[in-house]
Amino acid sequence: MWERSMLRVEMLSTGDEVLHGQIIDTNAAWLADYLFQQGLPMTGRETVGDSLSSLIATLQERSQIADVLIVNGGLGPTSDDLSALAAARAAGVELIEQPQWIARMEAFFAERGRPMAASNRKQAHIPANAEMLDNSVGTACGFALQLNKCWMFFTPGVPSEFKVMVEQQILPRLQQRFRLPEPPLCLRLTTFGTSESDLAAELDGMPLPPEVVLGYRSSSPIIELKLTGPVAQRAAMESAWQRVRQVAGDNTIFEGTVGLPALLAEQLHQRGLKLALSEQFSAGLINLQLQSAGAPLAGGELLPDYCSETLALLLARAQSLAQLTGAPLTLAVSAMQGEQVSVALYTSQGRFGQTVRYRASRHGLRLRQESVAMLALDMLRRWLAGGPVCGKNGWLEIVETIE
Repeated sequence: MWERSMLRVEMLSTGDEVLHGQIIDTNAAWLADYLFQQGLPMTGRETVGDSLSSLIATLQERSQIADVLIVNGGLGPTSDDLSALAAARAAGVELIEQPQWIARMEAFFAERGRPMAASNRKQAHIPANAEMLDNSVGTACGFALQLNKCWMFFTPGVPSEFKVMVEQQILPRLQQRFRLPEPPLCLRLTTFGTSESDLAAELDGMPLPPEVVLGYRSSSPIIELKLTGPVAQRAAMESAWQRVRQVAGDNTIFEGTVGLPALLAEQLHQRGLKLALSEQFSAGLINLQLQSAGAPLAGGELLPDYCSETLALLLARAQSLAQLTGAPLTLAVSAMQGEQVSVALYTSQGRFGQTVRYRASRHGLRLRQESVAMLALDMLRRWLAGGPVCGKNGWLEIVETIE
């Protein structure tokens, strides 16, 4: 059984649509994070289009370098699905039809009241020296084979099928063959309103335990701070984490990976509070995020983004909506007027609002909408936490506040 220090794990994504950027390779991002959490950080990723010769050459090349290669895509029924044929050619064997998988596919289509097209038989063809991998949610069977020094796993490109196969078929085999270490400890918090450079000015150079790394992930309008290291360093990491928390201060919107909408939904449920929403410039983003997290919403309105009103009038409208819906809380976002937008929070204990001016001229419409939606959610977070409702923001200049 091998130690992880000897292990080189790589991914190969296939398909012209991935290579040419016509779709985003979400499978690669998911796999990188998933394997990292299992203590198996990937050492390399590559993408190849729908070219049989390129696929064969890449498989043969990586088979001399990688210990594990996870190949994603190219197992479907169409002519541009070439992964199984490429694997067979690279290994110097024939493709063999798997009768048991034919039966599985026929049953799959029969359950849906559809005949199986003859083209689907292609999905049951795997190299003669391969082990079939079950796909419990789709029709493309995966497979694994040894090529030179490399153990290769071939998986479908459909994300739901890919993730299930990695979790149920690939990881258990890796755990059986290799001695994997404990997954790393990763402490995370997410901030809103502080720039990455301001955070780095305070945190870069801080003393860290051995093998521990402080990282930043900027995804406007939020920034995530991560402290990653071996579990054996937990006590020292948690001590260093206090400094990270101190620097982030009340701009911390959540810790861990739960997300602010889910955190707010939990808090609203715990307090028995319902929330009404009135959105203009944010274009329904607040409703989408909170509804997706299962927040208790009392209704609301989505208005066109051209109704000009003062902060006082926005607060009055928020109060009227609260009375109309019977909700003890109402969040309202005004239209964008020039570079200014207002956000109001009406509660049974008081009214809060702020008008801000957008200072980041490079930000496009979508990012501005996301920033304003986050500003509104952050006001609700701050109120629920019992602190000042209006915080500071690096790219939003406060023009007026009502607290």
